[in-house]
Amino acid sequence: MPFNFTTLSLNLKAEIEALLQQYPPQISEMTFTNLFMWRCYYQFQVDVDRDFLTLLAHPAGTNPYFFPPLGNGDPDHWLADCLEYFRERGIKPRFERFPESLIKTLPFFPELEFIPDRDNSDYVYPVKNMIRLSGNKYHTPKNHLNRFTKRHVWDYQPLTPDLIKDCLGVQEEWCRLKQCLDSHSLINEHQAILEALTHFGLLSYKGGVIRVQGKVEAFTLGELLNPETVVIHIEKTNPELPGLNPLLQQQFLLHEWSHLPYVNREQDMGLEGLRKSKLSYHPEFLVDKYRLVPA
Repeated sequence: MPFNFTTLSLNLKAEIEALLQQYPPQISEMTFTNLFMWRCYYQFQVDVDRDFLTLLAHPAGTNPYFFPPLGNGDPDHWLADCLEYFRERGIKPRFERFPESLIKTLPFFPELEFIPDRDNSDYVYPVKNMIRLSGNKYHTPKNHLNRFTKRHVWDYQPLTPDLIKDCLGVQEEWCRLKQCLDSHSLINEHQAILEALTHFGLLSYKGGVIRVQGKVEAFTLGELLNPETVVIHIEKTNPELPGLNPLLQQQFLLHEWSHLPYVNREQDMGLEGLRKSKLSYHPEFLVDKYRLVPA
């Protein structure tokens, strides 16, 4: 049966979030906020008329590919329909971000090979560890945090509509310092952050900010991924204030998410510095993902 795609928009929020609540995801990509804020990059098309919700991504300069399905449909029929979609267009099959738990349930298709995608594995940590930062293994981030708090007057505030302008200012300054205009990936991230911030109140995330000497110098956005896990989509701090990042992480979890066991801090995208940083906080486990490509 052919897919009946429509463009991802706020009109689909209630329907998609109801499905996500019924079938709680493990991977960081599968929240409506995340899909919506990245929709301009991925050019998401959605089919909601089946037992599965189907997401088709088509970033500029690439062939389209499917994200994991969501629902209780027949994965055999779904994969067959996807392969037919590719055949009709004469393009190679491609599927991205399939969690290991879903891979184990998929039927065998000889034309497909499952390739581990380590760069997109999600890092998951105990919330209590990220708040306490106690013990030798957290010695470095705890020292950075303590040094910052001794040198600066600061306070944490939950994100409210009147703080959005300040957060946009932090993001613009971060982009200036990091020279976003010279980086395709940073420009795309910048656009995604603007989408999230300018739609605050219409999306389901919470946010928090850190003021330093009365000025907003950091902000973060996160939301419930599943009943046990918060996913952190964005953390932005003034790069010229060392120690602000671990403080932001700690305070957001302490004030908004301390009742949950786990925090998913998304992937490292294969960036060496980011991987080193995420590993330094000692994840309890990774949520591994796979690509499905022609065998």
